[in-house]
Amino acid sequence: MEAAFARTVWQVLEPLHAVTYFAPESREANSAVGLRGFWMGYFAARAAPLGAVAAGVVEAVFFNFHPAMVRRAVPDAWGFAPPEAVLRARTEAAAGALRRTAPSAADASAEIVPLLERVVACADGAGRPLFAANRGLPVPEDGAGALWQAATTLREHRGDGHVAVLTAEGLNGCEAHVLFAACEEVPATLLRDNRGWSAQDWQAATDRLTERGLLDNGGHPTAGGRALRSHIEARTDALAVHPYRTLTPAEAAQLLTLLTLLADQVLTSDTIPFPNPIGLPPRRTRA
Repeated sequence: MEAAFARTVWQVLEPLHAVTYFAPESREANSAVGLRGFWMGYFAARAAPLGAVAAGVVEAVFFNFHPAMVRRAVPDAWGFAPPEAVLRARTEAAAGALRRTAPSAADASAEIVPLLERVVACADGAGRPLFAANRGLPVPEDGAGALWQAATTLREHRGDGHVAVLTAEGLNGCEAHVLFAACEEVPATLLRDNRGWSAQDWQAATDRLTERGLLDNGGHPTAGGRALRSHIEARTDALAVHPYRTLTPAEAAQLLTLLTLLADQVLTSDTIPFPNPIGLPPRRTRA
């Protein structure tokens, strides 16, 4: 199986996972369980599989957020709602959002979930803390909930690998965003403001990338910058594809077909905005 398959699957898994960030059901659930504001809900819900961890752990595994942004939410979040309560709220809300935005999700889960669970089971958790923590959670009995959890677990598998590649290439969280924004022509303010970096932080990161020859003096990517960006994505795909090799070609094709139908339903619901800070490309550029 080619590494490109991992990218294609990510593009159709990500919309299913991402309802947890953008759907009103998820925002309301975080508030109802006691979390204060969107970002406390985000950090607590995504980190909850790790347990009531300290801010430093969240900074490390989330990677691209300014540490001060993390510390405004964690560990205070655990005083408002323990991880167990947050996990129940996030799963129930995401399942509800998935049923609303992709009406065929509950029925399709009977075919999709067993395939995804096989992939999850044979993936290597070494060096992948968010993936391993999500894999260790009980599988929801609800079909849409089980589908969302499997999509989330594999999404974090890819994300953990992506962080490993970025750090191996000597990029910190802000620099990774600056390079991404320059190469993909994403508005800098979208990434900068959603990840807590100041204009000064952004400029300093830009200057460092320019010194490395990855950006020119106008902040545009050089050939070397584009090459590094391509390498990072290709290496991320290569690290992510291994567990999918447990599927036969026919099963892989079936999985992709079923996930694409659901992803298209989510995307046409307009729940996920474009452009967005999670890096999901718009429908016209998806494979």
